[in-house]
Amino acid sequence: MSIPPPPGPHQPEGHSPQPGPYPQQPGPYAPGLYPQDPYQQSPYPPGPYPQGPYPQDPYGQPSYPAWGQGYSPYARPAPVNGLAISSLVLGILCCLPGVGLVLGLVALRQVRRRGERGRGLAIAGSVLSGTGLALWALMLATGGAGAFWEGFKEGARDNAVFTLSKGECFNAPGGSLQGETYDLDEVGCAGEHDAEVFASFDLPDGSYPGQDALDETAGDRCYGLQDGYAMDAWAVPDDVDVYYLVPTPESWAVGDRAVTCLFGNTNEGEPLTGSLRNDETVLDADQLAYLKAAHVLNAALDTAPDAEYVEDDLPGHRAWARRVATALSEQTGMLRGHDWPKGASGPVAALADDLDKARAEWSKAAGSGDVDTFYPHYENGYDLLDPSRSVTARKALGLAATPPSEADGGAGAGGGGMEV
Repeated sequence: MSIPPPPGPHQPEGHSPQPGPYPQQPGPYAPGLYPQDPYQQSPYPPGPYPQGPYPQDPYGQPSYPAWGQGYSPYARPAPVNGLAISSLVLGILCCLPGVGLVLGLVALRQVRRRGERGRGLAIAGSVLSGTGLALWALMLATGGAGAFWEGFKEGARDNAVFTLSKGECFNAPGGSLQGETYDLDEVGCAGEHDAEVFASFDLPDGSYPGQDALDETAGDRCYGLQDGYAMDAWAVPDDVDVYYLVPTPESWAVGDRAVTCLFGNTNEGEPLTGSLRNDETVLDADQLAYLKAAHVLNAALDTAPDAEYVEDDLPGHRAWARRVATALSEQTGMLRGHDWPKGASGPVAALADDLDKARAEWSKAAGSGDVDTFYPHYENGYDLLDPSRSVTARKALGLAATPPSEADGGAGAGGGGMEV
């Protein structure tokens, strides 16, 4: 008993197929197991394998298509125009707006002709560059470019001197206050620090004067300004001296003219502790009156002639003695003209009497006709200025009562400067 195959798509159910010219072969690949298209009848028996993807000729040899051009598995987009990118960069930076505008216009033409990408970049670069060009033209017409350059130089100058102000303290790299520095760390003055700013001033414009000239100017000015910040020299430790920050050739070129005066330790690497400020911001009226009178004498004593021995410059020493005598007269007048508190009036009056005696000796030294006459009066006058004679008055006023050391290594023995 045979089981007929299932009906094909064009055969009604129950209709028996017409046998072909060849018997059907059973098997998994027999054509009878699959529906056949009645319009595609092959005169050849089916092969043992399904028909491949390529058509076969009557002799059983497959025919292949001709080789064509290969293809990339990924689509390649059109390149971005380089001038468009450059125009956008220059437009954003606004450094060469004219160049950016020209590049943007050229890029637009190239993008249209070559089919490249970057039209939006070129448009944006052209707009930004055009705006920048208009702003530059406006600044030149109104003088804004000059103001911009001055502002740039001022910013560079402020950065070069680290914007340090009077009364501020800082640490230097390695604790050194010599040589060049580019990094200072501002810290509080109450704790440990390498230096304290006590004054600053600007140098005149002109060509860079050189390191030696800067050191000389800064040293002279800073030593003269220290008394305005630390009015009581007795309160400055012996291992503290004057240092300064001066411009480098590079910072000078952008307008840096500032010199910053500092207090620092003469022993490199050893910090200071606490502020050395001793002026009207921390002193009372009586202390200020006493120190201002003392400053008159100190300023005169600092004008001694360069010649160490009187024999080498008698006229110079006589003129110096005259200045000291004048200062002593002014000092005693200031001390007697102030209304001192009860506990200090007696010691201050006794000090003024000693200063009168010293003034008489310095006046005689100023009028000496020869070296032998000068020396005795000079020595007597100098002994009457012994700092120990003012200790009692200082204690009564609450000022430092330990005289500063005159040995080498004390204040004024070291010092130096840094370039910034």
